Amino acid sequence: MMPVKRVLMGLLALFLMMVLLSAAAAWVWMDRPLGMPSAVSAEKPLDVNIAPGTSARALVGQLTRAGIDTPDWALFAYFRLSGDSRRIQAGSYELVPGLTPKRLLDKLVRGDQAFRQITLIEGWNYRQVFQAIESARDVQQDTASMDVPAIMAAIGKPGVHPEGQFFPDTYRFPKYAKASSVLRMASLALDRNLAQVWAQRDSDLPLKSPHEALILASIIEKETGAPQDRADIGGVFVNRLRIGMRLQTDPTVIYGLGERFDGNLRKVDLQTDTAYNSYTRAGLPPTPIAMPSLASMLAAVQPSDTKALYFVARGDGTSQFSLTLAEHNAAVQRFILNR
Repeated sequence: MMPVKRVLMGLLALFLMMVLLSAAAAWVWMDRPLGMPSAVSAEKPLDVNIAPGTSARALVGQLTRAGIDTPDWALFAYFRLSGDSRRIQAGSYELVPGLTPKRLLDKLVRGDQAFRQITLIEGWNYRQVFQAIESARDVQQDTASMDVPAIMAAIGKPGVHPEGQFFPDTYRFPKYAKASSVLRMASLALDRNLAQVWAQRDSDLPLKSPHEALILASIIEKETGAPQDRADIGGVFVNRLRIGMRLQTDPTVIYGLGERFDGNLRKVDLQTDTAYNSYTRAGLPPTPIAMPSLASMLAAVQPSDTKALYFVARGDGTSQFSLTLAEHNAAVQRFILNR
């Protein structure tokens, strides 16, 4: 019996040694760089977009089709044996050459996605916003064939005029995000900021709604040359609204002209009535005329306590404010006509 026992013990020891060696070999193999096809270079990572609910087996097939050269059965076994296959997060990923199976799994479990960003500038109109997103790289242009009403419906604002409905900021989004989802982010940011600003409004404002505050903020944005003048410009327009005086602001006229505006605002333009001509119509225009900044929104709801009814550009970005028409005419003579 002794020889048999020794043989069995020897076989068991050999088996354990083989298991340990196999485990070590597997660890070394799994930590080696993934094989990449020669068409993939370090300057062009592999793109993989993992949909929510993708199983480990389906993911391995997707990775193989994307260009990873590691055998799919081995990658699947590693994902399952690691215990982390159910923790893989959906999203858009960039896989660089030299990535190991272990680091790949770590990346997917962390949700270390590839992101892009875009900056929307205060004072832009909605056409400029749409163009910026249309020109952005790595964005799915799902709105390219839509008209404006369809785009607004796609972002959850059916029937809403698009002007001023996007907040100027820098937005970070997953690579290959849909254009509509980027627009929705900017639109929701506008809603949040406008609600917060409206909650901070002065109690005696001649503004009936957040929408009216947004319209006024857009005018302040287009009239402001120096940031320190915003609240005073807001005060002038609020004073005019209180007494029923026309706003008489050139940016609204320019907006109403649309593509007809050639860069030269003429006297006839000021006299030609449109829904946006604040020289021919009292009150606010029907919609915002641009995308206002947070500072302009605050200037609309917390304007300066000023008696001024007029202002004119000094030529250095700042404005000269006047209480009376006579003072204003003198300022125009000084800063505009005698330049």
